[in-house]
Amino acid sequence: MIIDCHGHYTTAPKALEDWRNRQIAGLKDRALVPRASDLRISDEELRESIEINQLKKMRERGSDLTIFSPRASFMAHHIGDFNTSAVWAAICNELCARVAGLFPEHFIGAAMLPQSPGVDPKTSIPELEKCVRQYGFVAINLNPDPSGGHWKEPPLSDRHWYPIYEKMVELDVPAMIHVSTSCNACFHTTGAHYLNADTTAFMQCLTADLFKDFPTLRFVIPHGGGAVPYHWGRFRGLAQELKKPLLNDHLLHNIFFDTCVYHQPGIDLLTRVIPVDNILFAPEMIGAVRGIDPETGFYYDDTRRYIEAAPNLSAADRARIYEGNARRVYPRLDAALNRRRLPPCR
Repeated sequence: MIIDCHGHYTTAPKALEDWRNRQIAGLKDRALVPRASDLRISDEELRESIEINQLKKMRERGSDLTIFSPRASFMAHHIGDFNTSAVWAAICNELCARVAGLFPEHFIGAAMLPQSPGVDPKTSIPELEKCVRQYGFVAINLNPDPSGGHWKEPPLSDRHWYPIYEKMVELDVPAMIHVSTSCNACFHTTGAHYLNADTTAFMQCLTADLFKDFPTLRFVIPHGGGAVPYHWGRFRGLAQELKKPLLNDHLLHNIFFDTCVYHQPGIDLLTRVIPVDNILFAPEMIGAVRGIDPETGFYYDDTRRYIEAAPNLSAADRARIYEGNARRVYPRLDAALNRRRLPPCR
């Protein structure tokens, strides 16, 4: 079985974006604020948006199941206040739950949180609990920078975030550390802000002892970990200077990386530097990079091709990357698959 740990609903019907634009307009004129019930998207529209997009590509490329969350750039936690984000997150999560209900063999949910700059993270817990307990979601997306590229929140190692971590541990769900749209002109959203955040999140954890307080807490750092694998020697050296344990002991029981790396040399580097047990398969399609690589003739985000061609991976290694690691990092996913009588790949 091939599990994609990083999917977003980037192809939602246009009615969702139209509703969001009305909500944003309502921040200036309360008379324009839409009700959640004003958004009407039929099951037929949801099916079409998935069947001709994500599901079509999954079938073409040979993946089976996607952990599916709202569109990352649409989270836009910097817009409005907590109430704005709360309504928006609830709507987006419900749509993902409906998709998972329509395609239960192919999609399972991960929650967007209703974060807002300067707001106590514990305000996100009711939505988190609803998504896990009611919708059967198996993970959350946690934005370390709700300000949208200005980094006004404390680092992930700060006690500011502990209410979320305590609930994650209680529910046994991991978090993908994923920022949203950049409203800072210095940082392009997908080309700089995302990768900066991946690298920053890792470094914030390196400089602290977060996992001593939460030994079972699990983070998935997307996009191949940003700069982390490429500069592994730098991070090892910094940890040594800070008198931290070796990175394998300090961080790699708790931090994992996906394979959203869009060329063969990048995947080859990732799989040589990072232990196989810490790598989870993902293409993030349909996502930031959708075109065809003129050097290969294949889509950049067809990452399975790179995994198959990585020279240092055995068949057992690929099985762990494709399935085994995801079932270990996402216990609720493993439980859901076991209920379907799909045992782990050995």
